[in-house]
Amino acid sequence: MSGDEIVSEHRLSLSVDLLELAVAQGVFDQHQLTHNGRLLEVPAIITCLFRIYTELQQAYPDLINIPLCVDLCLNWLLNVFDSGRSGKVQVVSMKIGLLSFSKGHLEDKYKCKYFVFFSDCGASHSDLFSQVAGSEGVCNPRQLALLLHTTMQIPHQLGEAAAFGGSNVEPSVHSCFRHVGCKETIELDQFVEWMHLEPQSMVWLPVLHRVAAAETAKHQAKCNICKECPMVGFRTEHHSDNILFQTTSGEDVRDFTKVLKNKFRSKKYFTKHPRLGYLPVQAILESDLEVPVTLLSMCPEHYE
Repeated sequence: MSGDEIVSEHRLSLSVDLLELAVAQGVFDQHQLTHNGRLLEVPAIITCLFRIYTELQQAYPDLINIPLCVDLCLNWLLNVFDSGRSGKVQVVSMKIGLLSFSKGHLEDKYKCKYFVFFSDCGASHSDLFSQVAGSEGVCNPRQLALLLHTTMQIPHQLGEAAAFGGSNVEPSVHSCFRHVGCKETIELDQFVEWMHLEPQSMVWLPVLHRVAAAETAKHQAKCNICKECPMVGFRTEHHSDNILFQTTSGEDVRDFTKVLKNKFRSKKYFTKHPRLGYLPVQAILESDLEVPVTLLSMCPEHYE
């Protein structure tokens, strides 16, 4: 079996992308996973996952192998949120991990992440915002730090944290609250608006959705190699020859002018006119912070 086939087989076996947000929240409610600071031991995690995959098997009997799915998902959760293998994972971590990869619209997932703490006061929400928001439906800097810190464990486990601004979530927290006018708390709509800017620390989630959508995209074009038409999935063009063109004097002057303008532009200009496809988050050294958010306790009960 090739490497690509192994990856495809594991994705098929894990099948978290088939899990509806509402179904996930229903299982959380059935197992009374309302206190997000609670530590779940492996037997409790297995019980919850078994219920989730039992629900999925009823909808997708040909795709779901319950023992295999539970084993793979358990191992993945422990790799991401329990790298020291203590055998315990916080409720909030399991929720965010499963909701991030579940089936649903991207905006619904953003809302989900906002309220994880609403479940502590008896309400049920399947969005990510609700997993950390307080009982009044607003989120303070510490709660946002908890959300970002927990979510960042996913790319961190893959060794890609540096590409998304590093493991220090303080710059992202500052970015969000600066966007809404440096208030003491943010509301759901403000959080979603910031997330639509695709901040660097969270940009991997919308990219993941785009990649998943591209895998089934059909292109009315013929492959130059196998002549298959239409082409399904990613479509790329490769050029084997390096073609150089002689530039005109007018083009040389134009390019020189652009370079000259950029030389005299300040850092403030480039901050206001970024050419990136996401909202960059300026890194801040932890030694420069009086009380870094990442050094504060990440226990959810401290964020109520």
